[in-house]
Amino acid sequence: MISIPKILSITALGATLIVGPVFAQNAVIVNGKPIPKAQLDKLVQKTGQADNPQVRDQAREMLVTRELILQEANNRGLSQSDAVKEQIEQSRMGILVAAVFQDYVEKEGVAEADLKAAYESVKIQYAGKEYHVEHILVEKEADAKAITAQLKAGANFEELAKAKSKDPGSAPTGGDLGWVSEKSLVPEFSKAMVQLKKGQITDKPVKTQFGWHIIKMDDVRDVKAPPMEEIKDQLKQMIASDQNWQKAKFTEMMQKLRAKAKIQ
Repeated sequence: MISIPKILSITALGATLIVGPVFAQNAVIVNGKPIPKAQLDKLVQKTGQADNPQVRDQAREMLVTRELILQEANNRGLSQSDAVKEQIEQSRMGILVAAVFQDYVEKEGVAEADLKAAYESVKIQYAGKEYHVEHILVEKEADAKAITAQLKAGANFEELAKAKSKDPGSAPTGGDLGWVSEKSLVPEFSKAMVQLKKGQITDKPVKTQFGWHIIKMDDVRDVKAPPMEEIKDQLKQMIASDQNWQKAKFTEMMQKLRAKAKIQ
């Protein structure tokens, strides 16, 4: 005969075996309402953060907050309110409209004519010239004049730039600023730069808000727009973000839906 204490211990063990897995499947239980662990896993994944205890605790608290609000809305009878139902339906329709339109745009794509028109508008931005320049920047005009004299005497521009330029970005590379446009630089620098010919160095130091510059022109070239295929993705994004295009595309979608629909 099995004793009563033993029966109780077996019963407790059975309860543990049954209840344990149930709790393991849930992230939390709020007022008796279980929230599945899978829901927590999904929310953690949506955060885009590394899965760790802190992130899980924050996500769990968010789930608890949501559930408490839902339960309170039910307790107050708000879930059955006509006004609340109408607002929920409006939100639902807004989400569906946006989802349908996004799917339509992704599947229909951007028309080739739209891409070509956008490319032509972008090409205008590439008009003008680019300049490959080097410079030496110093704080005092006297230092700039001394360096200019050294250059006229045959000193190496790049070596002087490395040794004396105060520009931390270009000094290590011999004063090289790379290819730049006239509009990308301060006016005083640009004005002096565009007057130089290939291989020429400014006769006099140029003063800007940064100090005194000695400028050397390495090369000049016409600005060329990249091929359309190279920037096709950027063009698509630019077109798709245009509100007028969106309105036209939405009208197009609705016309197609109406054309194949049976409306009585």
